[in-house]
Amino acid sequence: MTEATDPLVLDLVEWIGREPRLYSDVIETWRTSCPRLTIWEDAVDRGYVTREPSAGRGLRVAITESGAKFLRDNRRGH
Repeated sequence: MTEATDPLVLDLVEWIGREPRLYSDVIETWRTSCPRLTIWEDAVDRGYVTREPSAGRGLRVAITESGAKFLRDNRRGH
């Protein structure tokens, strides 16, 4: 981890890794008004999380294999 936001990205990926979350819950929980804290966008851009359709529930967010590797590499195994 090298960027200042990496610990927060790690927290987000770990939180989603515990169980897939609804997109609306992720955005509600992890939204920020600070343009320097782009945690959600960083996780998506790095390919650590993905959005998938969830029948009748909107979008579901889950970690990707890259996200699982990010957790393992940072001693938060999934």
